Amino acid sequence: MGHINKFFYNNLSQLLEKTSEWPCEYLFKFIVKSDKNKIEIIESIFDNIGAIIKKKQSRNNNFISISVNVIMDSPKNVIEKYKEVSNKVKDVILL
Repeated sequence: MGHINKFFYNNLSQLLEKTSEWPCEYLFKFIVKSDKNKIEIIESIFDNIGAIIKKKQSRNNNFISISVNVIMDSPKNVIEKYKEVSNKVKDVILL
C-alpha cells in the first residue's frame, strides 16, 4: 500500500473512532464509469449484509454514483470494505 493510502486510512480510522459509536450506520460513496461490471462488483461486495444501495447516473451518463448505507461494526470494517472495493474495481473514486 502506498504511503498516501496508508496515511489516508490511518486518518480515516482515527476520525471514525472519535466521531462515532460502534456499531453504527455508515454511508459509503463511490463514483465509477458507467460500466455494468464495475457496478455489479461493488454491489456484490455489500451483498448479504443488509446494505441499502442507491445509484444515480451522471447527467451525461458517463459515470454513476453509488451510495451504500449499511451497519458496520468498527472503523476497521469500514476500511476493509473501502480497500476491497479499491482492489477489485479499477479507477473507482472513494468518497
